[in-house]
Amino acid sequence: MSLSSESVPTPTAIFETLGAFRKTAILKSAIELGVFTAIAEGALTASAIASACPASERGMRILCDNLVLYGFLTKSGDIYQNTLNSSVFLNRHSPAYMGGIADFLCNDTMVVETIRDFTACVRRGGTMMPGEGTVSDENPMWVEFARTMGPMMRPAAEAIAQQVPASGPLKVLDVAAGHGLFGISIAQRNPEAHIVALDWAGVLEVAKQNAAEAGVADRYSTLPGSAFEVNPGIGYDLVLITNFLHHFSPEVNEAFLRRAHAALKPGGMAITLEFVPDESRTSPPVPANFAMIMLSTTTHGDAFTFSELDLMFRNAGFSSNTCHRIPTEQSIIISVKSL
Repeated sequence: MSLSSESVPTPTAIFETLGAFRKTAILKSAIELGVFTAIAEGALTASAIASACPASERGMRILCDNLVLYGFLTKSGDIYQNTLNSSVFLNRHSPAYMGGIADFLCNDTMVVETIRDFTACVRRGGTMMPGEGTVSDENPMWVEFARTMGPMMRPAAEAIAQQVPASGPLKVLDVAAGHGLFGISIAQRNPEAHIVALDWAGVLEVAKQNAAEAGVADRYSTLPGSAFEVNPGIGYDLVLITNFLHHFSPEVNEAFLRRAHAALKPGGMAITLEFVPDESRTSPPVPANFAMIMLSTTTHGDAFTFSELDLMFRNAGFSSNTCHRIPTEQSIIISVKSL
């Protein structure tokens, strides 16, 4: 009688998970060396790629073989080719290139600090970083975020833009604007939209540059400072709250959301972008895993379920909230202020 694979214990998952940092290192190295760009330019063997990058042939062979294992390259004989995703997102000549996100996702704060003290984070129930973690004051890491993470957020920004009118006057407050792409995408869709971007001054310099490159600088103004302290004014048709609420506790979020509610016109709308796991908190994988990032980098942040977010918005005065999952592993929550 044969035993099914499910009834035979195996340490494979343990070994792979404890060594998963190598997978990160492999992709980061390939991005830094320009492997995917070299292949796109016609260097298809380990020797040719090594010459183009440059690197040792042995090192490049081992790197590329592992990239095949992880689905970033294909191999036939001695010939390597980019996969579709690698061609689109990791070739520096591609307009959708996002290799720069490695600079943020793999920096010392996001990797070394969080992994080294994660057991302590679990014991404490929050980050071991000083103060409020990554959201302490004017953290310079958010300038790096703005400079590098825009390409990754573009699909979500376009999905949000589709939720707003393509014509007619539109006054938009973009909270924690970062790279600015969420507001910029709306301004590109609606030629009468005016965007007010709120964030730290250094971050807003990146957003202003992106607005100028997108051709919407004349309809893009900035409001430097803390989203919890700056008075944004009133009369907004739309408030964008993108990748913001997960950094804070429900109580802090409700206080902020009351400010957002007050800034809106009657009948105005808030559009929120968040990682939203299901009520079990164990799926989908990306939103569920995001809670771990918040545990290790903030004092009270979390990946909130929709029921938790719905309660926050209702307590802040919003009359209705609907959740729409988008292909980027995140969800858009549309909240309405009653007339």
